[in-house]
Amino acid sequence: MKKKFYITTAIDYVNAKPHIGHAYEKILADVVARWKRLLEYNVHFVTGTDENAQKNVLAAKEEGIPVKEFVDKNYKFFIELCEKLNISYDDFIRTTEKRHIQTAQEIFKKVHDRGDIYKGEYKGYYCVGCEEYKTEKGLIDGKCPEHNKEPEYRKEEAYFFKLSKYKKQVLKLLENGLVLPKSKAKEMISRIKEEGLKDLNVSRPNLNWGIDSPIDKKFKIYVWFDALINYVTASGKNREFWPADCQVIGKGINWFHSVIWPAMLISAGIKTPKIIWIHGYLTVEGKKISKTLGNLIDPIALADKYSSDVLRYFLVREIPFENDGDFSEKALIDRYNNELADKLGNLISRVSALIEKNEMQKSENKLLKKLKLKEIKKHFENYELDKALNKIFAFIDECNAYVQNKKPWETKDKKVLYEVADSIKTIAILLWPFIPETSEKIAKQFGFKIDLKEIKKPLNEKNKIIKGEILFKKI
Repeated sequence: MKKKFYITTAIDYVNAKPHIGHAYEKILADVVARWKRLLEYNVHFVTGTDENAQKNVLAAKEEGIPVKEFVDKNYKFFIELCEKLNISYDDFIRTTEKRHIQTAQEIFKKVHDRGDIYKGEYKGYYCVGCEEYKTEKGLIDGKCPEHNKEPEYRKEEAYFFKLSKYKKQVLKLLENGLVLPKSKAKEMISRIKEEGLKDLNVSRPNLNWGIDSPIDKKFKIYVWFDALINYVTASGKNREFWPADCQVIGKGINWFHSVIWPAMLISAGIKTPKIIWIHGYLTVEGKKISKTLGNLIDPIALADKYSSDVLRYFLVREIPFENDGDFSEKALIDRYNNELADKLGNLISRVSALIEKNEMQKSENKLLKKLKLKEIKKHFENYELDKALNKIFAFIDECNAYVQNKKPWETKDKKVLYEVADSIKTIAILLWPFIPETSEKIAKQFGFKIDLKEIKKPLNEKNKIIKGEILFKKI
């Protein structure tokens, strides 16, 4: 029986079309999902949309259409993004679905019945953009640092979740490796130790949009409490894939996922995720990409212009694990020309053309010994995808250098051509999680299957290999 692997992305607000940051997160998760499939795991990969937010109500009002019509229209942009980027998700969840409403209400009631939800009054500064109450420490010059806006002061009757009760358990999880990278876990540990854990307002009164509280119909469930539960809702029939093996999120929602979410699950008697993997932000000129700041970049237009594989490759290669990365089209074109075209594309074109003319002869592949396969696998397991990709491209460099040194166009050495062709097989298989379409084209051209077991199998020397189309035409 196959080992299970459950991976999720954050669910996206549908108040605006997807931007490049949404694309980056989905690509990261997809690379991991595809790698696990190569390792023959039974993968369940979930993404989706967060539709109960007041942000959507405000955006629908601006458009002058009912909220239901607005979310039904806008969630399709995120489906289109996934299709355009070749995202191999197994389930796309919408938080307005009946299955999710039932699960959110069931878990809310469980937490309440445990004695962890009580009635009180809330006073504080509320950021509509974050859908979160802010502490004074969390503001910069009186403004939310995420949205550069002053929050609203609100006072309301509310139901609270006893977050403070779970301080020790949450700290223990953080100290024991719940969050990757470690620097992001340390940030949460420091914040808890400095501020403590205050009970969380988990209700909103007098709203027409959202999930009804199962304990008091005058209230809706706070959108973050409801949204986090989507991961349980989408975990398969009878929650067969829960707990999640890896939850991929941006650093801006670290607190919700690394602190509030585990506490909710412990209270409800549900296992906590194994890893919460936090990536940095994509920035433009050093600023976070957001609708509020008006610096959105359309990933669908970029994929149309350069191809999904090029965008996938660029985002993983450009942005190091743990850090933010700055997007620029010039940097994308540079990587396209210097790496995809000059290194990978040139190797495939050159070698296939030589084999078409001279054929190849089976021999021991000594070149493959230069591939650091163990290190590549280790990087995948540690979610250091940029490092895995760097190592694969280091081997592409070795292959190009080998061809240049051996000069098979002069020597007509068919064994050299076999060694390089066999190495190309391994390269394409390892690159499949990153650039699946290109890898599948190479596999078809050289006559092998995308399967990790194929790495150990020698390439069939009788395969009819022809030059074919150029994979990456230089810009």
